[in-house]
Amino acid sequence: MNRMLLVLAALAVTGAAHARTLDQIKKSGTVTIATEGAFKPFNYFEGKKLTGFEVELAEAIAKQMGLKVKWVTQPFDSLLIGLSQNRYDFVIASHGITPEREKAVSFTSPHYCTGGLIVARPGGPKTGAALAGKTVAVQVGTTYLENVQKVKGVGDVKTYPKDPDAQQALLAGRVDAWVSDKFLALDAIKATAGKLQQGDLLFQEKIGMAVAKNNPTLVTGLNSALAAVQKDGTYAKISQKYFGQDIRCK
Repeated sequence: MNRMLLVLAALAVTGAAHARTLDQIKKSGTVTIATEGAFKPFNYFEGKKLTGFEVELAEAIAKQMGLKVKWVTQPFDSLLIGLSQNRYDFVIASHGITPEREKAVSFTSPHYCTGGLIVARPGGPKTGAALAGKTVAVQVGTTYLENVQKVKGVGDVKTYPKDPDAQQALLAGRVDAWVSDKFLALDAIKATAGKLQQGDLLFQEKIGMAVAKNNPTLVTGLNSALAAVQKDGTYAKISQKYFGQDIRCK
């Protein structure tokens, strides 16, 4: 059992019997949301300001629900642990919806669809088959790690605390390839001006907001608010700002 599965198993046992319900959150007037803050363009800091697609989307959802927002940022692989300890109400941090994670937390409807893109330096591996015997960089605790480990014949899989660390390992030549979110990777490829090249999409996934188990009213409330901002054009406006396209699941 790998580290992620151990963490998820612990979360499933811990549970979240005292998570705040939607009514309790509305009564307080403020929803506490957690994210990583190091996953550009989804959630990241510009100086001291937390911003990004998911940050703006979550704030639009909260506004739709009539709530103010309090943000919490912490490392990606501890976000779901904090959720199980009721340190915040929900998490929006590009978590892929997987059967393993669904044993530990509840997910909202997907707020975007993406996949794991292979990135390499010019001449490097660009397909799943080409990863055989190669060293691949991924962020710890992610679905990228899980899916790269499933590739037949893959060589060493190196994990890094943050995704930019994995990218830098590739740029520095310490690894042969990097697998990350499609949109994040495309942004990085564009920013490096020819130093990195796009490979194949290794897998596809749906991304959702995570809510503590046994808190169905909050899931319902978030789903309703997400649908509302998608219908009134707010979602499309935010998505166009960061990606030049609408990234909702089709």
